[in-house]
Amino acid sequence: MTAHAVSRFPVPKLSELPDDIRDRIRQVQEKAGFVPNVFIALAHRPDEFRAFFAYHDALMLRKGGLTKAEKEMIVVATSSANQCLYCIVAHGAILRVYAKNPRIADQVAGNYLKADLTPRERAILDFAMKVSREANRVEDHDFAPLHAHGLSDEDVWDVGAIAAFFALSNRMANLTAMRPNDEFYGMGR
Repeated sequence: MTAHAVSRFPVPKLSELPDDIRDRIRQVQEKAGFVPNVFIALAHRPDEFRAFFAYHDALMLRKGGLTKAEKEMIVVATSSANQCLYCIVAHGAILRVYAKNPRIADQVAGNYLKADLTPRERAILDFAMKVSREANRVEDHDFAPLHAHGLSDEDVWDVGAIAAFFALSNRMANLTAMRPNDEFYGMGR
């Protein structure tokens, strides 16, 4: 198999990085068993790395009404719409693990409208896709289907914020030509 560059931009050596970023990358490596390429690629600009992962963690680790699987489902569906290979593959792997379902990530990435989703998951993804594709058209009435499935306004904020944040992430991954790690492809299958 041909090796591909992690990014089309320079990738710093771990030894060249500020201590806090190097420590963060090592912690991720210890937990995952490998370093996801997003950490290496974004380390190119340390201040932006810190801001990106601070916001990522604030959204994805926040306790609230969304499950970890629902959050990852949002990422996979919107990343598919944004044609972001890195996020589809990486977050698809995480979705399979959290959902304990080896097929769900492929279904959501291929066409969430035909995926085996609960009505709640479908409402979440419908709203996330609207935020991702046409946020200027979000209206008060768009909250009703989410409320009907038990989501609070704070949960609706989370759905929208995750869709919006990953629009940024998708664009940066595409800009940098970020490659998914091989390890992601087999996870949760």
